[in-house]
Amino acid sequence: MQFTLALDGNTSPHLIRRSSEGGGSERLMERLNIGVINQEKALRNRCFGGGVARTTQCVLTSDACPETLHFQAHSSRKSYADANRVSAIILGGGTGAQLFPLTSTRATPAVPIGGCHRLIDIPMSNCFNSGINKIFVMTQFNSASLNRHIHRTYLGGGITFNDGSVQVLAATQMPEEPTGWFEGTADAIRKFVWVLEDYYNHKDIEHIVVLSGDQLYRMNYMELVQKHVDDNADITISCAPVDKSQASNYGLVKFDYTGRVLQFFEKPTGADLESMRVDTNFLSYAIGDTQKYPYIASMGVYVFKRDALLNLLKSKYTQLQDFGSEILPRAVLEHNVQAHIFTGYWEDVGTIKSFFDANLALTEQPSRFEFYDPKTPFFTAPRYLPPTQLDKCKIKEAFISDGCLLSECTIKHSVIGVCSRLRSGCELKDTMMMGADIYETKEEASKVLLSGKVPIGIGENTKIRNCIIDINARIGRNVVIANSKGIQEANHPEEGYYIRSGIVVILKNATIKDGSVI
Repeated sequence: MQFTLALDGNTSPHLIRRSSEGGGSERLMERLNIGVINQEKALRNRCFGGGVARTTQCVLTSDACPETLHFQAHSSRKSYADANRVSAIILGGGTGAQLFPLTSTRATPAVPIGGCHRLIDIPMSNCFNSGINKIFVMTQFNSASLNRHIHRTYLGGGITFNDGSVQVLAATQMPEEPTGWFEGTADAIRKFVWVLEDYYNHKDIEHIVVLSGDQLYRMNYMELVQKHVDDNADITISCAPVDKSQASNYGLVKFDYTGRVLQFFEKPTGADLESMRVDTNFLSYAIGDTQKYPYIASMGVYVFKRDALLNLLKSKYTQLQDFGSEILPRAVLEHNVQAHIFTGYWEDVGTIKSFFDANLALTEQPSRFEFYDPKTPFFTAPRYLPPTQLDKCKIKEAFISDGCLLSECTIKHSVIGVCSRLRSGCELKDTMMMGADIYETKEEASKVLLSGKVPIGIGENTKIRNCIIDINARIGRNVVIANSKGIQEANHPEEGYYIRSGIVVILKNATIKDGSVI
């Protein structure tokens, strides 16, 4: 007698009994199904890249003993994605109006996050951790600090590229287009398609991953590319379930049981939003309450076949400027566009409120997102700072970065950036302090105080809550920043701050005088 236990990616586990001899019913294979095969499972397999059958068999003979136990693995996967033939494009974004005033002097991807990183470090590190090392970064607005950070971290930071490279492509004037400005995500790539096409041909690139620089998540892009290859897709869109309150901020998708996208609608509202509601029960094992997340949103993470991307930009849609609002809604009607569902932590931090909340959420235990992972670390610029020095401090639920000097202060549910200085009696709660890129010693700070000015950091007995403090801010003694009146929006650049969504934002290099109340 022989039994075979079969496990594969598209069916439930089943037990097959075979008879080596004899007739009647014993000549027939008896199959015991464990579980139920249904449309939800098929859809889950397709959308999570599990559509490729992988069969493992355990064969037990009638005289089975440990020596006669054999395992065989079979794979029906026709081809495997090669990271050496994948290139990434990271879009630097537009003016960053929703993150203003943090973007008043820097590009969105250069905004500090998590105490010591910049937003650009997220897609860059995900690329390296995925084995993708041929990267282009498109920049346009306030790109000086972004370019400087990329150079320090990825060009001069000791990272080995082997056959890869990181190239910055800044918006520039061309003879046929004197303005030179990027007019959308697709237009940014189109304006440099001549550079990209030459590179892709030279490096034999097959697939292009298009990413944005204003999100917080950890992803292995090669899993996405592998699904793209398995589906023989022209375009694959990485998607995530979202609730109704967020849905109108994203492009929403509908797809069939094979994972093929049937409809793409950019930022719908009203009746259009309701029309994009989908059944997310197939995600019940990952997100729990599926009724809370009735929409599937594009993450702005795409994989294109090289030829498909070049055809869309150079031939088919030469007048269309944006992927989300213009090209993808049309492409789903004519191309094989597939959805890949991502259920890990993902946060779009493109607004002051979402950026603030995502940073403070890092301090919670257990945290939904961890910067630290020994297998997939997030890189940033090496600063060679000394350890943080703490003296009689009370700290609860906080991120404290390197090079800080904290003296007799209280910190709760806050992020403290590199080289921050908090003096005696300070109290910070629900605050993101970005720190400083100028290392001011105790002696230098004392000289500044003696001259009647405010040194970098926070002065004695200052109380701050619900606040973002940008780099190199100087906040004096006995200051109160609490927005006690609950003002939602206010502009006071001459006084060194703005209020956005009820959050006080202290400007970069601003000075808040002793005794000020905000």
